[in-house]
Amino acid sequence: MAALLVIFFIILIIIGVPISFALGLVSFAGIMSLPEIPNMIVFTKMFNGLNSFTLLAVPLFILAANLMNEGDITKRLIKFCNSLVGHHRGGLAYSNVLVSMIFAGISGSSQADTAGVGKIFIPSMEADGYDKGTAVGVTAASSTLGSIIPPSITMVVYAGIANVSTGALFMSGLIPGILLGLAMMSIIFAKRKQFPKEEKVPTKEVIKLTFQSLPALFTPVILIGGIVSGIFTPTESSAFACLYALVIGMFYYKTIKVKNLPKILIETMKLGSLSLFALATACALGELLSYYQLNVLVMDFFTGLHGGSLVFLLIVVVFFMFIGTFMDAVPAMILFVPIVLPSAIQLGISPIILGLIVVVTLALGLVTPPYGLCLLLASSISGITIEDAFKGTLPYFLSSLCVLLLLILFPNFWLSIPSAIFPALFI
Repeated sequence: MAALLVIFFIILIIIGVPISFALGLVSFAGIMSLPEIPNMIVFTKMFNGLNSFTLLAVPLFILAANLMNEGDITKRLIKFCNSLVGHHRGGLAYSNVLVSMIFAGISGSSQADTAGVGKIFIPSMEADGYDKGTAVGVTAASSTLGSIIPPSITMVVYAGIANVSTGALFMSGLIPGILLGLAMMSIIFAKRKQFPKEEKVPTKEVIKLTFQSLPALFTPVILIGGIVSGIFTPTESSAFACLYALVIGMFYYKTIKVKNLPKILIETMKLGSLSLFALATACALGELLSYYQLNVLVMDFFTGLHGGSLVFLLIVVVFFMFIGTFMDAVPAMILFVPIVLPSAIQLGISPIILGLIVVVTLALGLVTPPYGLCLLLASSISGITIEDAFKGTLPYFLSSLCVLLLLILFPNFWLSIPSAIFPALFI
């Protein structure tokens, strides 16, 4: 029966059924085939899966990003970053990555990054002489940093699933996130491709733009500092991010009007419902997977496998990379983290490191076809095909894979910051 359900799921994906509905249909079909489990358990698990205080962070971080985009905060960050690096050859491409690194520290959402930053950068880069592939590739690839540099929606979800410290997980992603951004910058090859450069911005103008951007630049410091210090939880920090973005947008920059709020809330609900409905159906499917004791089978497999933790992490990366090509990060973690986590603990791998590697891997899935949501959003802005968009993204994707390999080869190194800040968690 399990084999039939897998075939059914593959068929649904091939014919284009949305992933959330595919997960729900497979769950319902599987539970119906088990007379000892009532069919109502599907809906009960879907409801209970969303009945979580932690998951409130998902729509709230999306709302914060939408408020930033509506309030022209994103545009001000772009002007600030352009003033720093725009005068270098390929400056817009460098600025694109730099803005994504800062935006990641505010929104926690890669998709919101692509939608907000991409609408500005992609047309600007094309008008400035960049080819469409590069404009889309840099934008889509750098948007993945939103899931890695704290705060991060996917890290919040993983922390809830694995019952680990969200603050420690956030701190583990800080250095890898910066390294990923630098790796992307290093392969822009601006001189070889003769990318354009802009005029150098006068120092007085740079100082002016810096002061104008300070409220936005302080946001990551406030959010991460508040979580690490224990002042507020990740969910509370997402609510604070919304309030902060609303206040500075309405009263400091004066770019958000009351009449704009319904539209912002509707857009937030549309984007948030995509992830949350998929998460709900994934919880129902998780009940079915637990019935078949898949986690026990996986643990038995790795127990008899030679190579230890290194082979385990390589297999985990390959598996989640494949899953990320057709499934969003949140339902993928709901389904499969409980299956691989016991094996990781048995092999002596920290759940924090496992979470970091899983989050980075699934973030890269956002730029791999056919599902790659960031790739789809960026290509739709530029009006090019998914194939051409992925060709433009490929160099930056490969540079990210190199950083991911470093995470696998030296897993304990990335624990240095969280262990220094939260020593009691690593005794």
